[in-house]
Order: sequence, then C-alpha cells, then structure tokens
Amino acid sequence: MVLVVLLGAAAGCGGGSSPDEDARSHAQTGQARTSSGKAMWKPAVGSRWQYQLTGNPSLRATGGVDVDVCAKPYGGGACVRPEVFDIDLYADSSAVGNNSTPNTAAVKAIHARGGKAICYLAAGSVEKGRPDYRRFVEWNDAHGGSLIGRPYPGFPDENYANVNNDQGQRDFLLEMQEARVRKCVEAGFDGVEFDIVNAHEDGTETTGWDIGAEAQLTFNRALAALAHRYGLAAGLKNDIGQIPELVSAFDFAVNEECWENDECGTLLPFVRAGKPVFGVEYEPSREPGDPLAFCRTARSASWNLSTIKKGGDHDLTAEPYTPCR
Repeated sequence: MVLVVLLGAAAGCGGGSSPDEDARSHAQTGQARTSSGKAMWKPAVGSRWQYQLTGNPSLRATGGVDVDVCAKPYGGGACVRPEVFDIDLYADSSAVGNNSTPNTAAVKAIHARGGKAICYLAAGSVEKGRPDYRRFVEWNDAHGGSLIGRPYPGFPDENYANVNNDQGQRDFLLEMQEARVRKCVEAGFDGVEFDIVNAHEDGTETTGWDIGAEAQLTFNRALAALAHRYGLAAGLKNDIGQIPELVSAFDFAVNEECWENDECGTLLPFVRAGKPVFGVEYEPSREPGDPLAFCRTARSASWNLSTIKKGGDHDLTAEPYTPCR
C-alpha cells in the first residue's frame, strides 16, 4: 500500500472565517512536548480529513496531491475542506517521474493552507515499488527467507513481513522504519500512520507467518515509540482487537470500513481518550434511500468519528470524496 500524510486545512469554502483560520483553530489544537523538547502535534477529535494515496499526474507542483479539494458534507451546505490530509511519504511517480521523491511540496502546501500532514508507512509489509525494496530482499535472502511472506490480498506487489524476532526480523523492520520516519521528518510531516500492523488477526494461511498477539503488540508499541522519538504523532491503522492495549501508545487511529463491518464501537476508546478516529468507508450504507446513513451516527456527539466516503473501487484518489461533517 502507500505512505500517507494528514493535512489540516480549512473548514468552509464560503462565508464566515476562512478555511485557513478554521483549520488552524481546529486541527492544531493540543500539542505535547517530545523528549527533545519539540512540540508534537496532537490531532483533535472530530477533525475533518482526506485520504489520498493515488496521485493525479496533472498536479506535479504538489506531487499529485489535490491540496485544494473541497466537497459538500453529508447534509448539504457549502463545500468544506479537509483539516487533515493522509497522503504518501513519496510524491506520486506519475506526477514527478520517480518513486523516491519525498512529497515535501505537498506538505508545504498543506501547511500554507493551515493544515497538518501525516506520513503513511506500510510498516508491516514489503512493497516492490518502494525505493528501499532491495534492502528487504537482500535481508530476506541472507536469513533463509524468514522475512517476506505471502502477498497481501488484492495487492500482488506487496507481501506480509514477519514481525517475529527469532532471526532478528523485527529489529530489521524497525531499523527500516526508522529510516523512513527520518524522511517523514525531513519532509516536514506532523504525524505518521503505520499500516499493515494486524497480521496476527489475518492468520498464518493469509500471511505465511505464525504471528502471535504478543509479537504484534511488541512491534506496534515500538512503532509508536519510534514516531514519538522523532517528534511525530503516531497513528494506528486498523488492529481493532488490540485497541485496549494500544490506545495509550498511539495518538490517533485510522480505520477502513468499520461501519461496513459493524465494528465502529471498538474504536471508541480512542475518542474517549481525546484522540481522533479517522475512518473511511468504500461501500454505501445498507439503509434504503440513504447511501451515507452511517454519517448520521458517525458525526453525532456520542460517536464523534471523522468518517469520509470514498470510491467503491478502493482507489484512494482525491475524489470521490464526501466528508460526514
């Protein structure tokens, strides 16, 4: 899959305060201090977000990212802009001609509009299209094929990584993630989302590895600590079953299709802890006559989830994009 950036932009496209003012007052609320003394971004519950991992080749100046996307929310009214953008660490190759340029341009444009950016990292998989792919292959070959597992369902160029540590796999993966996190920092990102961190739930037949719950917890906690060490907010992708053990370690959650899978309630510990849940739905609601019915619940005061609707093809382009709030 891909690296992501969360961007805090403005709230409304017409009337009242400007989008930039709204974004600064909302998305930038709450900051903590890292061990180095640097202020670390703490995203606010209810922040509006955008999820774009597939670039537009015509948007070369921002590495394929549409930083000016604006859409009418559920319920209608003036178009609204995201307060947070979740984008890839690297600029899209279709826009810049290579796969190794950190998307500093998009991050700067997001910040200029009052937003925040989160750097997406596929921490628990090995992707063939990444500039550091050969490092994974060389390590795997030198250690008896103990690192690279089966293809991730639906993504033939991405394979599960073995997060056990019987031959030092976890240590190697964390070393590689640290190098990537440094690039996130250099590009100016405010947070990092760690993806493919629930292999223990997917099982041996799917992943190719016997990964237990404790091994997964150890890896995921180490990722959160790594992000914090570099002054970045840490985001947990999915791994719903371990939220009670991990909510204290992470600063926000990113979830796919909790309404479709009837599991949104398991994400509420994040909201109760004052940490946002950035959710994306690909399929329409099953409620007759209202394809976005889940928005009524998601944006209610008792749930307060930051849910968006994207295309049913799971292709995370800038549009379609409908925010629930």
